[in-house]
Amino acid sequence: MTVFRWIMGVLGGLFAAGWLLSFLLYVLRDDDRLKELGARLRQYTILIALAWFNIEVWGRVVYTIVTWGRPAD
Repeated sequence: MTVFRWIMGVLGGLFAAGWLLSFLLYVLRDDDRLKELGARLRQYTILIALAWFNIEVWGRVVYTIVTWGRPAD
């Protein structure tokens, strides 16, 4: 799970940085193409964050179901 968290964190961080950079450039240059790029990157950033959260929660649910009746070591 640690590898998955790192991958999602790095991917989400890169998309968020691209989103912020494109937003900053849009504000400075007033280019509508950068606005569209920023909106798309924002959508992907939110998608990555929600996918990470969903996999974390459901992974814990599956782990709990699988290990439900086992005695603690």
